[in-house]
Amino acid sequence: MRLVLLGLPGAGKGTQAKRIAEEYHLTAISTGEMLREAAKEKDTFGLRVQEYMNKGELVPDEWINGSVAKF
Repeated sequence: MRLVLLGLPGAGKGTQAKRIAEEYHLTAISTGEMLREAAKEKDTFGLRVQEYMNKGELVPDEWINGSVAKF
């Protein structure tokens, strides 16, 4: 089963994803959490991600896809 939860920041996507994952024994993947963790690393990728986040801009799809593929 694959579910995609879409919504504005703070809409509760992460909260609901955790509840659904627990109920149905699924793995929840949060691209937002992945990007926040990458930004904490302070490496080249993390610093570039942080620049986008600071401006309130979307991180390029290619970067997101690469992060998810590593998962």
